[in-house]
Amino acid sequence: MSEERDFGPQPLGTLLEQWGLSNHDMVEVSPEQLTHKQVQRASLGRKLTLKMKQKLSRSINFAVWGRLTNEERENFVEYFPKHLFNYSKGFDAQATEINEKLMQSLSDRRVRRDFLNEIGKV
Repeated sequence: MSEERDFGPQPLGTLLEQWGLSNHDMVEVSPEQLTHKQVQRASLGRKLTLKMKQKLSRSINFAVWGRLTNEERENFVEYFPKHLFNYSKGFDAQATEINEKLMQSLSDRRVRRDFLNEIGKV
């Protein structure tokens, strides 16, 4: 029995690039234990468990959320595994980016210091 394990570049990698985030940014603000290697493997298309896909979706949400102003946070739509992985149930290749307007102004921002204090990373 041969199961496909590599699915090629994933939407997660594209989203990280569009938001101006690095693997380190994801690991730095992750609410859970997350390694650079896990983010890299996910971006490159290694098949992940549902639990790991959920962990990565929470982490990208935290990484973006930490850069938003309070007003921008009201318009942010959270990412789920179906937005990040082309082999996830519910993935739609034709779907438009759910946070496109926010994405344009955020690529050069750093994580807010008050957010890092809030999550205990400072």
